[in-house]
Amino acid sequence: MAAVRVTTASLPLPSAAFAFGPALRLSDRRPLRAAVSAFCSGRDNSPPASPLRQQLVLYTKPGCCLCEGLKEKLHAALSLGGSHSLHSVQLQVRDISGNAEWERMYQYEIPVLTKVLPDGSEETLPRLSPRLGVELILKKIAAALEL
Repeated sequence: MAAVRVTTASLPLPSAAFAFGPALRLSDRRPLRAAVSAFCSGRDNSPPASPLRQQLVLYTKPGCCLCEGLKEKLHAALSLGGSHSLHSVQLQVRDISGNAEWERMYQYEIPVLTKVLPDGSEETLPRLSPRLGVELILKKIAAALEL
């Protein structure tokens, strides 16, 4: 019995396979084959993913001098450069008086600083005193965010 060798180039493709676009020529299939080959071999030729922007949330309320002091120092810390730069961190300030759930949770704890996790939940960070210097706040936040 003679052995028959069949290659993908010699197989006819069903016309239904091209219902959503024009038929592929053999030369058009080569990049696809290279991608499949790279995937099967474990190589990844895709460009690296862009880093996700870290988010911090500061819960405050109007008339809170501790909140105002910490907010000012956080803005200053986020604008500093250096080895612990926080330029990739976004700060969101939330007024608890506009949300009953936040007010119930944080009314006696403000200012409260949380970091937003990849799944959208929040993790409360250790309390930062507004009396701390900007550089120390910068280092503490960088350590909490593992930057």
